[in-house]
Amino acid sequence: MVTARQGSWLRLIYIVLVSALGGFLFGYDSGVISGCEKAIQWEYSLTGFQHGFTVSVALIGTVLGAFTMGRPSDKYGRKAILLLMAILYLVSAVGCAFATNWLMLVIMRGIGGVAIGGSSVIVPIYIVEIVPGKYRGRLVMTNQLNIVLGILVSYIANFYIDRGIDQYPALLDGCRSFAELFTSSAMAVDSLKWRLMLGVETFPALLFFVLLFTIPESPRWLVRAGKREEAIRIFQETGDVSAEETVHEVEQTLHSMSQKVNVRLFQKKYFMPIFLAWAISMFNQLAGINAINYYAPRIFENFMGTSSALAATIGVGTVNMIFTIVAFCLIDSFGRRGLLMVGAIGTTVMHFITAWQIGQGEAANPTLIIGAILGFIAFFGMSQGACMWVFVSEIFPNVVRAKGQALASFTHWFMCTLISWSFPVIAGVSGSWAFWFFGSMTLLQFFFVWQLMPETKGGTIEQIEKRWETPSSNEAA
Repeated sequence: MVTARQGSWLRLIYIVLVSALGGFLFGYDSGVISGCEKAIQWEYSLTGFQHGFTVSVALIGTVLGAFTMGRPSDKYGRKAILLLMAILYLVSAVGCAFATNWLMLVIMRGIGGVAIGGSSVIVPIYIVEIVPGKYRGRLVMTNQLNIVLGILVSYIANFYIDRGIDQYPALLDGCRSFAELFTSSAMAVDSLKWRLMLGVETFPALLFFVLLFTIPESPRWLVRAGKREEAIRIFQETGDVSAEETVHEVEQTLHSMSQKVNVRLFQKKYFMPIFLAWAISMFNQLAGINAINYYAPRIFENFMGTSSALAATIGVGTVNMIFTIVAFCLIDSFGRRGLLMVGAIGTTVMHFITAWQIGQGEAANPTLIIGAILGFIAFFGMSQGACMWVFVSEIFPNVVRAKGQALASFTHWFMCTLISWSFPVIAGVSGSWAFWFFGSMTLLQFFFVWQLMPETKGGTIEQIEKRWETPSSNEAA
C-alpha cells in the first residue's frame, strides 16, 4: 500500500522526469549531428564554410532561444514555454527528415536549436522551482542525466541506423518506399541514413508534448502570478509539508506586486550571481566538451577505421552517462564546489596528455590518446557537466531567475558556437594546440572555483537568495 508521503514523492519524480524529457531532446538533437555531418556535406556538395555553418546553425538557434525565452516564461508561465519547445522539437525533427534542399535543412536545424536553447533555460528553472531543497541538486541534475542519455541514444541510433541499412536490404527498401511518398526521386543510401538519424527525434518530441499536459505549472511562478492557493496545492501535492510557509517565504522574496512583473537583472546587488553564472557557463564550453561531442567520429577516425569511429562514440556517450550518474549520487552530499574542483584537475590532466601525444605525430600512442579523451569525458561528466545547470538555477533570486538563467544559457551557447565553428580550423593547423588551450582553460577554472565560487547545496532557494544580501562565507544559508 502506497502512503500519502510515498504518493507525493512518486508524483514529484514523475513531474521531474516528464519535464526533463526536454533535456533528453536537448541531448539527442545536440549529439545526432555527429553521425550526419559527413553525409550532409557530401549530398549537398558543401564548401568548408557551408559545412561548418550546417553543424553550427543549431547552436546559433540555441543562442536565440536562450536569449528570448526567459521573459515569455515570466509572463506566460514555465509550462507554456515547455509546450512551445516541444512543438519546435517536433517541427525540426520532421522538417530535417524531409528537407528538400540545404536551405530547408539549415532552417529546420535552426528551429531545433531554438528549442535546445529554450529548454536549457526553462527546464532547470521549472525543476528548481518545484522540488524541495534537500533533494534539489539531485533532482535538478535529472535534467543533465537526460541530456547525457539523449546524447548516448543519438550515438547508438546513428550506429545502428548506419549498420542496419547496410546489412538489411528489406529495411533499406522500406525506408526508400516511405521516403518516396514525399519525394519523386529515389534517395541514395547515405541520404536515407542521415534523414532517419534526424527523424527519429520525432517520437520523443511527440511524447514530451503529450506528457506535458499531465504536469502542473511551477508553484513559484504561480505565486508571482497571484495564484497563491493553487501554488499551495501543488507544493502539497509534491510533498512539501510546510507549503503555506514556503509560499509565504516566496512572497517575501518577491517584495511588492510592482516587482513581480519586470525586474531588471543588471543591478549592482545582482553582480555576484551574474558574474558566477557567466563564468561557470563560459568555462563549461572552454573545456572543449562540444568540440569532442560534435566531431567525435572525425577525431576517432584518425586512430581507427572509419567503420569503428561511430562505435567509438558510443563509448564516449557511455562513459559520460556513467560518470554523470556518479555525480548524481554525490552532488547533494559532496557539494557543487568539491565536484567542480576535482573535475577541473582531472580534465586538465587529460587534455594535457592528449595535446602531448598528438604533438608526437606518427610516434603518438593512439590508445593513450583515446584513453585520455575518455578520461576527460569521465571527469567532465562528474563535474562541469553535472553541476553547471544546477548551480546556475540556484543562485538567482526568484524575481530575476528566468533572466539570469537566460544570460547563463546565452553565454554557454554563444561560447559553444565559437568553439564548435573554430575547432576544425584550429585542429586543421595543429590538433595539439586545441587541447593545450582546453587544458589551460580547465586549469583556470580550478582557481575560479577555489577562490570565488560559493557552495549552494541544501536549504531553499529563498535562503540562498538571502546570501547575496548579507554575504559572509562560502557556505549557502
